[in-house]
Amino acid sequence: MKDAKTRDRLARQLGIMCFEMEAAGLMDHFPCLVIRRISDYAEFHTNDQWHGYATATAAAYAKELLSVVPPVEVVETDPADVRSTGQSTSTASLNNQTVLLNMVRFLGLSAVLPASLLFTSTSFAKPQNDVLPRQLRLAYAGEKGMMVSWNTYSQLTKPTVRYGRKPNQLDQEASSEVSVTYETSLTYNNHVPLLDLEPGTVYYYLPEHSNATEPYSFMASRPVGDQTPYSVAVAIDMGVMGPEGLTTHVGKGAGHPLKPGDNNTMQSLQEQGASTDFLWHPGDIAYADYWLKEEIQGFLPNTTIADGYKVYESLLNQYYDEMSAITSKKPYMVGPGNHEANCDNGGTSDSAHHISYNVSICMPGQTNFTGYRNHFRMPSPQSGGVGNFWYSFDSGMVHYVQFDTETDLGHGFIGPDEIGGSEGEESGPFSTLRDAQLNWLEKDLSSVDRNKTPWIIAAGHRPWYISAKNQSGTICEDCRKVFEPIFLKYGVDLVLSGHAHLYERNAPIRTFNADPNGLNNPSAPWYITNGAAGHYDGLDSLKYPLQPYSRAAQDSAYGWSKLTFHNCTHLTHEFISSSNGTVLDTATLFKRRECSAKP
Repeated sequence: MKDAKTRDRLARQLGIMCFEMEAAGLMDHFPCLVIRRISDYAEFHTNDQWHGYATATAAAYAKELLSVVPPVEVVETDPADVRSTGQSTSTASLNNQTVLLNMVRFLGLSAVLPASLLFTSTSFAKPQNDVLPRQLRLAYAGEKGMMVSWNTYSQLTKPTVRYGRKPNQLDQEASSEVSVTYETSLTYNNHVPLLDLEPGTVYYYLPEHSNATEPYSFMASRPVGDQTPYSVAVAIDMGVMGPEGLTTHVGKGAGHPLKPGDNNTMQSLQEQGASTDFLWHPGDIAYADYWLKEEIQGFLPNTTIADGYKVYESLLNQYYDEMSAITSKKPYMVGPGNHEANCDNGGTSDSAHHISYNVSICMPGQTNFTGYRNHFRMPSPQSGGVGNFWYSFDSGMVHYVQFDTETDLGHGFIGPDEIGGSEGEESGPFSTLRDAQLNWLEKDLSSVDRNKTPWIIAAGHRPWYISAKNQSGTICEDCRKVFEPIFLKYGVDLVLSGHAHLYERNAPIRTFNADPNGLNNPSAPWYITNGAAGHYDGLDSLKYPLQPYSRAAQDSAYGWSKLTFHNCTHLTHEFISSSNGTVLDTATLFKRRECSAKP
């Protein structure tokens, strides 16, 4: 049916959504893919870019739609039948996965396609089953707790989780009254803590209203002091993957697309998930604030600034949906980065039209880390920290510290994302006390029992030791002045960072000087930056010559870090290539100390 307005009018009358396949050259397979009973949630409009982006539009639109539509009857019909009778010529009871698989097969999603998505329709659609759990995620909640979080399209009166030690016997139940949302968000964030868990034990669980055929599972945090070897994954600066994010092509002026056939970091983490206890993501999550940049570069179809919040929220939801295969099974520990602050990427310029944008274009729900603050629940209550900004937790032989390089630096320094800061993000601070984070950090590190948790690993988003140009605050000298003295004082073993979209492993460093012992029992912290997890336009360039303290660096491959704690004296870091799982760099730190027995 070539008359789009007539098609849309009939679709409303018939209560259907129609993907017309003629423009995409797919008439032989899907003259019109129709999905019943959901058009009430769609905004129909003419897409001027349809013919130029037909195949990708159909693919991305269908993928987004089918990700939120519960299993219903799906109809393949001829446009003539729809026009004349409104009745289907054939029906099939298919679930979302089957339909999506067919769409992938016929639309050739593995090919290089221009990305396009009709954000103004299904991305902001409310599905029929508005209490179905989505974006399932876990987080440690103290030594014997696990936070279970998920999103729904309607508020829950009493979010509830059933759980137990056997998949067929979920005989325990936990509830809360936390079902929260914010301006511009389509969904509600539900958070339920599971308490008094047996450390190191596997549990099975299901949030209420789940339609999963089998329960999900997780392993509770390892007993504090347990010196059994284990590994964790660290991925920083990771955004949407696929047609609306990191894929095999980019927009005008962008760079570093995936190579055909390469895995992305999410796929790599999922493939190797069994070998790690949890995933740590210290900042820059989803890159939803790239929406305007991607539109300006022609990667996404243009919307209006007024409708930009829809694109932003759609990208957030897509990222969390993509991550749920990982985060429903492994704790997902996060920290703040600059791209969580607001919707404008710290300022975006449209040079072709001589327009510059700043935080003033962002609606209230997309400023001041609002989405980040609502979506996650990190263990700050159990560790005396603040929100999802600074906190700590223990697992086995390791004490982990997440600190905040974006706001609340203390000592009179203005954080780069604060009001008056260098990034123009106009966010925070998040404590009313001037030195709250530093006072907390001092108290936290001074109380660590190095007999139980000999390793201290700290992570913050911005680096201060790196071979990169100081663009967009890449080198955070104020952070160094604030945090380095405390890390030296309390013998922090490893400091992880991202922000620069590259990989660099440095020597242990004390005030710009490499520790003379190298990795053989140094007295200074070991510094590693790995911001190469990947997102749209996602790699930066190293600055040569490299800094004297640099020991290994690369800026051409996407990847993530794997930390393996062998015992109380040996820690190995590996840089894992996302594309094929190979180890691109590895090094082992030795610390001389006596290992205590298991508790």
